[in-house]
Amino acid sequence: KQEMLQKKSAVLVDGVILNGPIMNSKAGEKFVEEACKIIMEEVVQKADDVTEKVCEWQAPEKLKQILDLEMRDTGECHQKILQLCRDVIKYSVKTNHPRFFNQLYAGIDYYSLVARFITEALNPSVYTYEVSPVFLLVEEAVIKKMIEFIGWEEGDGIFNPGGSVSNMYAMNLARYKFCPEIKEKGLSGLPRLVLFASEECHYSMKKAASFLGIGTENVYFIKTDERGKMIPEELEKQVQRARKEGSAPFLVCATAGTTVLGAFDPLDEIADICKNHGLWLHVDASWGGSALISRKHRRLLHGIHRADSVAWNPHKMLLAGIQCCALLVKDNSGLLKKCYSAEAAYLFQQDKFYDVSYDTGDKSIQCSRRPDAFKFWLMWKALGTTGLEERVNRALALARYLVEEIKKREGFQLLLEPEYANVCFWYIPPSLRKMEDGPEFWQKLHQVAPIIKERMMKKGSMMLGYQPHWGKVNFFRQVVISPQVSREDMDFLLDEIELLAKDL
Repeated sequence: KQEMLQKKSAVLVDGVILNGPIMNSKAGEKFVEEACKIIMEEVVQKADDVTEKVCEWQAPEKLKQILDLEMRDTGECHQKILQLCRDVIKYSVKTNHPRFFNQLYAGIDYYSLVARFITEALNPSVYTYEVSPVFLLVEEAVIKKMIEFIGWEEGDGIFNPGGSVSNMYAMNLARYKFCPEIKEKGLSGLPRLVLFASEECHYSMKKAASFLGIGTENVYFIKTDERGKMIPEELEKQVQRARKEGSAPFLVCATAGTTVLGAFDPLDEIADICKNHGLWLHVDASWGGSALISRKHRRLLHGIHRADSVAWNPHKMLLAGIQCCALLVKDNSGLLKKCYSAEAAYLFQQDKFYDVSYDTGDKSIQCSRRPDAFKFWLMWKALGTTGLEERVNRALALARYLVEEIKKREGFQLLLEPEYANVCFWYIPPSLRKMEDGPEFWQKLHQVAPIIKERMMKKGSMMLGYQPHWGKVNFFRQVVISPQVSREDMDFLLDEIELLAKDL
């Protein structure tokens, strides 16, 4: 401060010197440069290195000590902050590791990563053309292309923070279409609204019903067959039941790619029921939507063009980077904007000097919104549709390879033949293989997967999810996504399970 006073006549307000910037730009640029080098060395360059650990496991209390999480009155030197960056990377799960199979996302796409670097550096918010001209046009182009793959001639859409939010958007949009007066008058004068979803639907449907004031008891869950697909005849029964009860059915949510089993509901038959009863059909294709890119596998979503809305997450199978989730709507009359607009005069002025139809932020329940479509767009530009198609085809081919290997190995047992990238199986250790099939056997088998999971996590060799499901004891769910994954990784997965469980 004294040096500044000597150089300039300082302007002080409330004891604060206002001359010149407060940030040291040169030091900041140097920090960014060094931090980016760490990211390149420790994340990007090691993304396909199977000799690296998937996770450097530490218990929560130990990790708190290692990271020194305390925030203090005075800032710390750049070298200490850079070391903290290294530690954060070291002790985080490497979701881009070829042997990370734990979730419905994995791997690294370099074009999408660069797109994220660009948007993080620019820090845009996508609501008006004046502050986000490029990214609004990119989102428009991507939505248009996704709509083509669904099979609609026209439509609308918006990118959201997650498939769960897309499902909530769709539920609210269907309700608004059913009773537009709800936007102004609220819930008080409405009949009891009822919606329908399969037993295997994503839990976000229940959360959305709660959040929107519909109520979880008014979500009628439809029985599924042995493969996890909604049974259309059961849907018809439940719709008729709701009408007899005096309720008002308004929405059916079908699932294209269920979370655990990877099942695809029979969309054509469900669409027939929706048409007969005047119900909005939403398809949650958050996981399975990317099969539309593949000419070989798009048959899994046969009938999706008859949906009124679709949720599709390119950050899953296509690796667009979390988060990248679109809600696509067949209606092109401005229904999204009618439902969600608040017409904020300070943001959406109608007398601007450009075409205000490009100010799309009033279609969103958010104000600030990330340019998530840009990641998908840059990747699509780089790889082309054929490159994206190759990713889908390879992932499903690897899943098929794993299934055939499971069938050859003693101790491994499939739950069912998969139709997508979800491979669900039990591992039965040698000590249980001669036991009779009964309650004791299944009770013991239920304990096997959690122990193997603990051992693989502490070893850092791979990450594989497990769960119980509809009366079935704990089983592994292996999901193939990443282009870094190879046949050797499939073989390793089975070998490693046998190794980790040899004493069980």
